[in-house]
Amino acid sequence: MPHTADQLKHEAALRALEYVRDGMVLGLGSGTTAEHAVRELGRRVREEGLKVRGVPTSEKIGQLARQVGVPLTTLEEDPQLDVTIDGADEIDLTTLDAIKGLGGALLREKIVALSTREEILIVDESKVVQHLGEHTAVPVEVVQFGWSRTVDALFALGCMPVRRESAEGEPFISDSGNYLIDCKFAKIENPQLLGERIIRVVGVVEHGLFIGIAKRAIVAGEGGVCVVEKS
Repeated sequence: MPHTADQLKHEAALRALEYVRDGMVLGLGSGTTAEHAVRELGRRVREEGLKVRGVPTSEKIGQLARQVGVPLTTLEEDPQLDVTIDGADEIDLTTLDAIKGLGGALLREKIVALSTREEILIVDESKVVQHLGEHTAVPVEVVQFGWSRTVDALFALGCMPVRRESAEGEPFISDSGNYLIDCKFAKIENPQLLGERIIRVVGVVEHGLFIGIAKRAIVAGEGGVCVVEKS
C-alpha cells in the first residue's frame, strides 16, 4: 500500500534525528515535515531523557516545541548551533540548493541556517526537482513601506511577483512584520546570481533561495529513505 505524504515526511524526520546527540543545541525548522521532527524530539526528551535545546525558526514552531516539551533557547544565548533540521519547498539534489519560505518563515529560517554547523533538509520525494523554480515561486520578504515600488523592481528581474495573502484575503505578515512577495520565474538558470540580484533590490529583506547552505538532504519516497550529502 502506498505511503501517504505525511508518512513519508515522518520517515524523513526520523532519519534526520539520527544525527542528533545528547547536549546539542538545535535549529528547529518550520513547515509540516519539520514539525514531525519537533514532535519526535519532544517525545525523546520526555520519555528518554534526551537533553537538547532548540532555537525555533517561527512563532508556530516555537509554540509546538513548548507544547511537546522541547526546551528553547535563543541565538543570543547560543549563537552557534550544532544541527538544524528543516524542510524545503523544492530541492536540487545535485547541489542541495533549495527554495524555502512558502510557510512564511524564510528570514528566520535563513538566520538560523547560517548559525548552524550542519543544515539538514528533510523532504518527501515530491519536493525534488531538476532545477529550482520548476514548480515553486521564490518567496521574497520585503518591508511594508513602499512595497509596490519593490514589487516593480522585482518584476524588472523577469518574474511575475504576487503579494501573498492570508486565508482572510489580507496581506500575509511574516513573524518579522514584513510582506511576502512570491516571484515566479520561467526558469532559474543561475540560482546564486539570481539571489544576488534580488537581495540588491532596495526594500528586500531576504529571499527564499538557500544556496550553498545545506550539508545533507534526507529524502523519503516509496523506495525508502535516502541520504544525500554534499560532496
